[in-house]
Amino acid sequence: MDLTYTEEEESFRAGLRDWLADVLPGLPARPSPDDWPGRRAYDTGWQRMLYDAGYGEVHWDAAPALRLIFLEETEKAGAPYVGANFVGLLHAGPTIAAEGTPEQRARWLPPVLRGDEVWCQGFSEPDAGSDLAALRTRALRDGDCYVVSGSKIWTSHAEVADWCELLVRTRPVSADAPKHRGITWLALPMDAAGITVRPLRTLTGTAEFAEVFLDEVRVPVANRVGAENDGWRVSMVTLSFERGTAFVGEVVACRRLLGELAGEARANGRWDDPALRRRLGRLSAEFTALWRLTQWNVSAAGRTGGVPGAGGSVFKLRYSHARQELYDAAAGVLGPGALDLERPWAVERLSALSYTIAAGTSQIQRTIVAERVLGLPRGR
Repeated sequence: MDLTYTEEEESFRAGLRDWLADVLPGLPARPSPDDWPGRRAYDTGWQRMLYDAGYGEVHWDAAPALRLIFLEETEKAGAPYVGANFVGLLHAGPTIAAEGTPEQRARWLPPVLRGDEVWCQGFSEPDAGSDLAALRTRALRDGDCYVVSGSKIWTSHAEVADWCELLVRTRPVSADAPKHRGITWLALPMDAAGITVRPLRTLTGTAEFAEVFLDEVRVPVANRVGAENDGWRVSMVTLSFERGTAFVGEVVACRRLLGELAGEARANGRWDDPALRRRLGRLSAEFTALWRLTQWNVSAAGRTGGVPGAGGSVFKLRYSHARQELYDAAAGVLGPGALDLERPWAVERLSALSYTIAAGTSQIQRTIVAERVLGLPRGR
C-alpha cells in the first residue's frame, strides 16, 4: 500500500496550515472544564469556523488521505479538539451518513457539520456492563411513535446535547429472538418530555458523562435509523467508527507528547536514566506503528464505503494500552509532579485509565480480533 501523499494532498496540507496559522491566534481562551455550556459554545463555534472555511465535511466526505492530513495538522497546530461535537462528528454523523435515508441525512448531517446541533451517545446501561446486547431500555410501538422507558449511563455530553444516538430493545429476548436481534437504533430529541439528565463527575473532576432516565418518552418512528430490530448491526457501524477512526487525532497528540516528555526529561536530569530513554524510544516506535495502522484503517474504510472494519479493534486494543503506558512514562519523567493535578499530564494520566474500557473493553476487542480477524472459533 502506498502511504505517501500526492501533490494535490500536499497542496491541501499547505492551505490548511496557512489557514490555521491565520485563525488560531485570534481564538478566545478555552472555557473552564466545568463550564459545559461555555465549552459547547466554544466547540460548536470552532466547528462553524471550519465549516465556513470549507473544512466542515472533512470527517465524512473527504478522501481518506485528506481526512488524515486534516487531523494531523490541526493537532500539530494545537487547534481545538472536537470536544462536545465528538459524538455527532465521529459517531452518530458517520453512522447516519452510512445507514440513514436521504431524508435523515438531509435533516441531521448539515446541523452537525455547521456546529448547530450536538449529539450524545446512549448505549451503555447500568446493569449491562460491556455486554451491550444485554440492554433493557424498551421501546414499544404506538402508532407513529415508539414509547421508550429505561436508563442509560456514561452518556457523553448529555447535559448539553440536542440529540442522542439511542439503542433500545424493541423485541423481548426469547429462544427465537436472541438478545442481539431485538435492538433498534433511534435518534432521540433530548428536549422530549420524560427525559431526566443527571451529570456524573469523573476521576478527573469533570462531568462529561451523565445518567439519562427515560420515562415513556415518545420518539417518532421516522427517527429510526435502519430497520426495526436491526439496531445491533447499525450499532456495530457506529462502534467501528468509534474504534477505527475517532482516535486518529489522539495518536498525533501522543506523538507530540513524547517529544515534550523528552524535552522535560532533559531539563530535569531524568534523561540520564537509560531505562527511561529506552522506554520513550519504544513508545515512539509504537505510536509511529499505530499511525501507520491508522492510515491503513482509514484507507481500507475508503474502499469499503467509508465504514472501518475489524482492523479498528486491532488499533483500539493496542492504542488503549499504549496510551496508558505513555502516561505512566510521563509520571516517571515528572516524578512528584505527577501528583499535581494542575499539570495537564497528570490529569491526562487519570483520563487514560478509561481507555481500556471506553468504546468496548480490551476483552471485547480481543474477542473481535480473535473471531473476525484470526478466524478462531467462538468460545463455548
